[in-house]
Parts: sequence; structure tokens; C-alpha cells
Amino acid sequence: MSTEKELIPKGKKLLIRFMFMVIFFLVFIFQGATFLSATDVDVPDVREAIVKVYTVSNSPDYYNPWSMQGPRASSGSGCIIENNLILTNAHVVSDQTFLQVRKYGDTQRYRAKVVAVSHLTDLALLTVEEPEFFAGRPALSFGELPETQQEVLVYGFPLGGDTLSITKGVISRIEHQPYVHSSSIFLAGQIDAAINPGNSGGPVLVDDKIVGVVMQGIPSAQNIGYMVPIPVIRHFFTDLEDGTLDGYPSLGISIQDMENESLRRHYQMEAGMSGVLINQIVPGSPADGSLEVGDVVLFIEDYPIGNDGTVEFRPNERTSLNYVIQQKQIGEDLSLTILREGVKKEIKVNLFRSLTKDLLVPMEQYDILPTYYIYGGLVFCPLTKNLLNIWGSQWLQLAPRELVCCLLNNIPEREDQQVVVLLKVLAAEVNQGYQSINSWVVERANGEKVWNMRDLVEKIENCQDSFVILEDQYNRKVILDKKEALNSQQEILAIYRIPADRSEDLR
Repeated sequence: MSTEKELIPKGKKLLIRFMFMVIFFLVFIFQGATFLSATDVDVPDVREAIVKVYTVSNSPDYYNPWSMQGPRASSGSGCIIENNLILTNAHVVSDQTFLQVRKYGDTQRYRAKVVAVSHLTDLALLTVEEPEFFAGRPALSFGELPETQQEVLVYGFPLGGDTLSITKGVISRIEHQPYVHSSSIFLAGQIDAAINPGNSGGPVLVDDKIVGVVMQGIPSAQNIGYMVPIPVIRHFFTDLEDGTLDGYPSLGISIQDMENESLRRHYQMEAGMSGVLINQIVPGSPADGSLEVGDVVLFIEDYPIGNDGTVEFRPNERTSLNYVIQQKQIGEDLSLTILREGVKKEIKVNLFRSLTKDLLVPMEQYDILPTYYIYGGLVFCPLTKNLLNIWGSQWLQLAPRELVCCLLNNIPEREDQQVVVLLKVLAAEVNQGYQSINSWVVERANGEKVWNMRDLVEKIENCQDSFVILEDQYNRKVILDKKEALNSQQEILAIYRIPADRSEDLR
């Protein structure tokens, strides 16, 4: 009996030991497999795709349009994407004269060049010709438009240090916002991650995929920054597929909200209808000939338009109706449902023209030299946003009212129209008495309407009279003796050390 009682516990012990050995072996195998997968399989480190961009730029002096402001150094951020390209902001490389990039964790700078740039949407592509720059570096891919309150990571090289900075935040909202670089309004994502100078061009990532590119912040606010979101980035790349950047199309209309009930009733809108009123059409635009002033736009594609001029691009999220137009490429068709004199109509418009051609006064321009013309010491140039910027960030209050009004009512009478400005007078005997004139809009030359700079040059140089007569909209006159102006031209240019009497585009 005693022997039989002792054999049973020993058998149980052996069984338990065997089971523990099997479990231990399985755990060891599993852990070994995990260890091998973690060490033998190369997991990309997204930091390896981040680069710092070093720029030397030289911008034109728009008050002395034959001169440059001089070189200045700045830095920004970027990231490596497919096809040995670097994605960054346009404002990081605008007016660049010398460009370098440095990889994360590296000390060597490599010479870079611009492959493509969209100043309108503040995006640029760079590349480096040395193949070793991209060797072994991961290329980031694109994700989808994040949801509001979704967490994001911002990578870049902001001021305050020289190493890579990674900050965390959430998407606060997605809606149309002004892009500072171009003064144009596009879809933008607001993020609350810390963004400082130097972050510009860095990627905004979700699950290691690009969902945006950091572009700007609000210095007067705390932790409010903006990114170029993925739909705008994808439009940029789609546009480039044919090798040419065409930009964004324009419908060519000016609209008015219809939140007032009397306004809606006047235009015979039924209960439940919503839309916007067309109050101006740009000459020569896609809308010219298809739409009319007084039409009410009810739908754009399949999007119903709110009385405040917005569309619902995601459930319970609204933004400007331009969201729909800005999804299109130049040359594509746009479907509209309008209400004309109480009757619904379906209209299809081909978006054949660029957004930039709709403006009387161009917004910020980069990588080009300003246009100017000098005659008898009078300096002429077209009105641009660059010119208004010489009055500083408060140009709206400080610039001459006449110039600001031209920008506020920014629709041309015809496609090639410019606002021609007598910018200043280079004092000389021929222009005695006019030296105090500046920022004077030229309306007519020798009694004829001046349409643009080239038209002004032709009217002055083809003048058959003894005097050249310039007038503004108030009939105030500047009159020069043609012979005296021609005889003094070279002397004035020599005195003020100006290389030519006109810019290259007018020669």
C-alpha cells in the first residue's frame, strides 16, 4: 500500500514537469521568432527621410525695380519622397540663388536644385544630383486627409537648435484659409503642434505617412499653425504628370451670399433652396458666355451650396465652394445647377483658364524680375501685391488709397489689363515740378486709355506730337516735351546708375 501511494504523486510530478517544458519551449520559439523579425527585418525610421534646407535668396527691390535687395540666408525643412525628390514649401526656396540640403544625422550639405514649384499653393519639389544622397534613405508615402481631433506628428528643424525636432498635436479644423505666401485662399489644416520659423516645409505625419506640409503659423497666437493638406498636395502632383505645372482653374465669377430672406425671395428662390448670387463675371473667363449676372448657383457638381457660400465636403464639415473647383485641373469640365429668372438650368462649363488670369492686380510673384519703364525720369511699373508690400505688413492702412482700391476691386475689364503706376520721379530738369509725384495711376496717354505697360510704352514712343500727355482718372496731367525727354534719357540713367530704361520683358 505504501509503495502504491508513492507512485501516483511521482507520476503527476513528471506529467507537470513535461507540460511546463512544452510550454517553455513554445514560449522560447515564439520569442525567438519575434526577436528575429524585429532584428532581421529592416523597419524604416521616418526620421531618416527628413532633411534641412539651406537657402540663399535675393529678392527684387520693387521701389527701385532695376535693383535687388541683396542676398539673405534662411533655412527650412523637407522630406524625401519617391523618385529621389524632396517635398518642401515654395516660400522656403523662393527667389533662391543657392540651395543646399542636409540629411538627418549627417553633417554634409549637398547642392540641391528646384524641380517644380507652385507659389500659389506654397509647394516645391527639389532634388540632389549626387546619387549617394538618397542611398539607404526611406521615401515617405502619402496618406489621407485626417479627421479633426486626429493626432499628428510634425517633423522639422525649427529655430532654437540644429537637430531634428518632433512635436505632437491634433488637427483642430480643416477649412479654406489664406496662404500667406500667395495671398490666395485654399484648403488648409489647422494644427495645435508647436510650429516655429524653420519648421516650414516639414511633413505632418499620421502612421508615418504624409498628410500635410507645414506652411505657416500665427505669431500672435499660441500653438496655431497651418499645413498644406493632402488634397492640395495630390492636385500638385496630378498637375505635374504631363511635365508642366498649369496651376488651378477659375470659373471666373464674383459671388454674393444669400442669407437674407428678402434677397432670396427677390430672385424667386423656393423654400428649401440655397445658393449664391453671381454679381460679376470676369471677361474672357470660362463663365463668360455661359453664366449671367443675376444667376443663382444652387449646386456645383453634386454639392448643394449653402446660402453662406459653403459646401459640405465631409459629414458636418463645411468649407468654401471653391473646394469643388479646386479639385479640378485646367481643361476639365464643371457641372452647375443654376436658377435663372426662377427657372432651374443645368450648365456645363469647361475650366480652360488659370486662376491667375482673373486678377487685375497680381498677387505675390516670385522668381521673376519686376517690370518697369523710365521716360524723362518718370518711373512706371504695373501695380502688383509685391509693390504694395513695400509699405510693410500694414500696407492696407499705409499704402495710397488709390492703389489699395485697385486691389480690392480686382476684376479686369479685359484679360491683359494692368494698373499702370507712375511710381516716382527721378529729379531732372526735364521733369521739374513733378518731383513730388508718386504712386500716381496713369489712366490715359495722349488721350487714349492705357491698358498695360506695353501699351504705355507704345503710346509714348509712337507719339507724333511734340508733347507726351499723361492723365489720371481725375484729369490731372503730367506733360513732357518729347524732344527734351529723349535728349535727357541717357544722362538721367547715368546719374542714377540705372543700367537700362526698361526691364527685359519690355525690350
